[in-house]
Amino acid sequence: MIMSAGDVTDFLSINLTTIIATWLNLLILFLVLKHFLFDKVNKVMEDRKNEVAETYKKAGEAEEHAKQLEKEYEQRISGAKEESAQIIQAATRKAQQRSDEIIADAKVEAKGITEQARNEIEREKKIAVNKIKDDITDIAFQAAQAVIEKDLSSADNERLIGQFIDNVGEN
Repeated sequence: MIMSAGDVTDFLSINLTTIIATWLNLLILFLVLKHFLFDKVNKVMEDRKNEVAETYKKAGEAEEHAKQLEKEYEQRISGAKEESAQIIQAATRKAQQRSDEIIADAKVEAKGITEQARNEIEREKKIAVNKIKDDITDIAFQAAQAVIEKDLSSADNERLIGQFIDNVGEN
């Protein structure tokens, strides 16, 4: 399809009515689209913008709340650590006091047992001394009785004294 020279110039020519009609169609299309589409699209876009802004605001508030809770938990943990340290110190002091009390009681008891043992030794010593005195008295009486029964010479007297001394060592 070959066009003639007149057809090409008609195609490339500027026609004022066509331009005005095209602009008028464009204006009508713009007004129709604006009335039916742009306002609704803008409203949807504005609602979405507000919704996103509200979501960001809530997220910021949630983040602030989370930071505040984190700070409170850190304070609680710090307080719990301090409290546990104080409890441990109190328990240590109480254990030390109890240990000191047990040691003091043991020392008092040991001192009492030692004193009782000394008293028992002293009593046993007195009993032994009294028994020795009784034995010596008995032996002296026996020796006196032997002297009285015999009229002794000095040699017999010395022999009796020797026997007396030997008997004292045996009893």
